[in-house]
Amino acid sequence: MKRRTLLGAAAATLGAGALPGCTSLPPANGTGDLGLVIERASGTLAVVNTTARSVLGEIPGLGDLSHASVVYGRDGAHAYVFGRDGALTQVNLPQRRVLARIQQAGNSIGGAISQDGALVAAQNYTPGGVRVFDARTLAPLADIPATYQAADGSTRRSRVVGLADLPGRRFIFSLFDADEIWIADVSDPARPRITRFGNVGRQPYDALVTPDGRHYLAGLFGEDGLALIDLWDPAPRVRRILDGYGRGSQPLPVYKMPHLRGWAVAGREAWLPAVGRHELLVVDTARWEEVARVPVAGQPVFAMARPDGRQVWVNFALPDYHLVQVIDTVTRKVVRTLEPGKAVLHMEFTPRGEAVWISSRDANHVSVIDTASFETLARLPLAAPSGIFFTARAGRIGL
Repeated sequence: MKRRTLLGAAAATLGAGALPGCTSLPPANGTGDLGLVIERASGTLAVVNTTARSVLGEIPGLGDLSHASVVYGRDGAHAYVFGRDGALTQVNLPQRRVLARIQQAGNSIGGAISQDGALVAAQNYTPGGVRVFDARTLAPLADIPATYQAADGSTRRSRVVGLADLPGRRFIFSLFDADEIWIADVSDPARPRITRFGNVGRQPYDALVTPDGRHYLAGLFGEDGLALIDLWDPAPRVRRILDGYGRGSQPLPVYKMPHLRGWAVAGREAWLPAVGRHELLVVDTARWEEVARVPVAGQPVFAMARPDGRQVWVNFALPDYHLVQVIDTVTRKVVRTLEPGKAVLHMEFTPRGEAVWISSRDANHVSVIDTASFETLARLPLAAPSGIFFTARAGRIGL
């Protein structure tokens, strides 16, 4: 009797149309649904819901966000915002408020959070180095100056770029002015242990850790090529790859440095923007050798893979910064060119990749585009939007 009653209730629910497609359920604001969009002109964060494709509210008062980036705590509710003015701000997304804020440097361009979520590290231009903080309180724990000996024999501090987290409370980063890569083990923040790799190539300018945490790749601005470290090697060393990829042709002017955190690793291939060229380099990640090149509309800035690896989306520097191109990674062909709005600065896929959010700074909106049909699903008015960061990043290494 009880079983028939339950079956009857279920049938009634189905008859009312509540379960198929769950269309009657309103989008929830769980942290897995949320994200932040930088509104750079006003020093504001917009809190967004990726399922509802809506803006839930704003968090003001974050200072200079002209080159801001975000990392997430493990719960997805707490985010750490690194401002260009050197400020580090902890915010709570569900509550839409600032929890803590410190002025940790004079000029900063990003940061990382440790594997266990306990430590937050900031990479700094001024003064050059890395500073490490308690993720709960933002209390300072370690200061790692990026010192090196210049050609004239003087001791200087380098600008730091390409900071990423590694397993075991370690951070890896590049020294732009010193041509070096360092690994800092801050298991004991009072006594950081530094491993230095010298002569990696001229001016490493940005880098990434592959999704499996095995390889660190640093792009080189001062010469054609990349620096690669196999972090699983018991005695890691720097290996040069793609040496002279622009050999035999005149490099084009670089209007905006590629942002290599957006390098696309799709299956066993990495899709890399070539500095000073209108093309992507396709690299076999088993051999770390070039296997193809794909011509694109302009100088690529971000090349980002859809989560399943089937597509790579690319945006561009001036004068082509109104365009986005989509590449099919099987055919290695551009399959669609979109114009979502003037001054496309950033792209972010929803966690499973059914849509991509694209910020158009000078058009003052964010477009949400279906990655299968390429239709625009929503357009959210926001003031000079730039970086887009979803909470799915909380579970990924190197982000």
